[in-house]
Amino acid sequence: MAMTLAEIRAKLQANENRGSGKSQGDNAIYAHWNIPENTTARVRFLPDANTKNSFFWVERAMIRLPFAGIKGQADSKMVNVQVPCMEMWGEACPILAEVRPWFKDANLEEMGRKYWKKRSYLFQGFVRENPIGDDKTPENPIRRFIISPQIFNLIKNALMDPDMENLPTDYSAGLDFNIKKTSKGGYADYNTSTWARKETALNADEAEAIEKHGLYDLNDFLPKKPTDVELRVIKEMFEASVDGQPYDPDRWSNYYKPSGFKGGSGVDADALPEAKPVAQAKPAVATPIATVEPDDDAPVATAPVVTPTEVKPSSQKAEDILAMIRNRKASS
Repeated sequence: MAMTLAEIRAKLQANENRGSGKSQGDNAIYAHWNIPENTTARVRFLPDANTKNSFFWVERAMIRLPFAGIKGQADSKMVNVQVPCMEMWGEACPILAEVRPWFKDANLEEMGRKYWKKRSYLFQGFVRENPIGDDKTPENPIRRFIISPQIFNLIKNALMDPDMENLPTDYSAGLDFNIKKTSKGGYADYNTSTWARKETALNADEAEAIEKHGLYDLNDFLPKKPTDVELRVIKEMFEASVDGQPYDPDRWSNYYKPSGFKGGSGVDADALPEAKPVAQAKPAVATPIATVEPDDDAPVATAPVVTPTEVKPSSQKAEDILAMIRNRKASS
């Protein structure tokens, strides 16, 4: 069963207290980063089909490994290979273990940021107002959204606001989210994005789309957890990348490969397998009233270095965390 807004707030707070993909040609991913400057895309997020997920999003953490071309190809340009960060599964990442100490040295900090994990958050929902003129709504209008940390923090912080009474994904009393694009210092800025103030119900067409196509299990769009062999390959690729070597398809293409590379049987992280929606019960409906670059969260040079042993496991159940919070309240 999906969690209530109060339970989501409790788990977000618990997370704070503990230590703090690309379209396959179906146009399913809505490229909100392509909206014109000073315009707004209004979207309506939907729940995850995976009822074990406490939230209506999943987090993705990837590391980009740049290589000086491809071995054996004349005049090959620089290529990038994306590999999953083990911290996505609450485990120590061999690359970050190597990179963290670099932030103690000002001369290595820039290199450290190059190899630091890039977070993004995957949501699904409807695009209700679309300022992208040439964007066409696919047959299945339930789109996926790759949300950067800048926008995600606005979403998360608003969920903690006591003035928000219902889950924003509620079919009859949910809230739209307004993605507003401006610019700051020559870069796109989304800090003025906000939740709508007025609750609205899904309209008949949206309800029909959910009934017909179902919701996505967002986990289907996360990379596969690396095996021990794949971890050794990732470490080897990382070392070769830092040393300025070209990508070697004979050694690595059966594991991980650059976007668009045709050889080998490995994973192209920009072309993950298409997932199938999960059928949902029909909701009750009231009367209708640039390639994305996720922000990185690399440590600053003056910040204390976190050792791999400090990585918290993600296997602790949300129910256990909520039970502890309830017990504290009962005993206070």
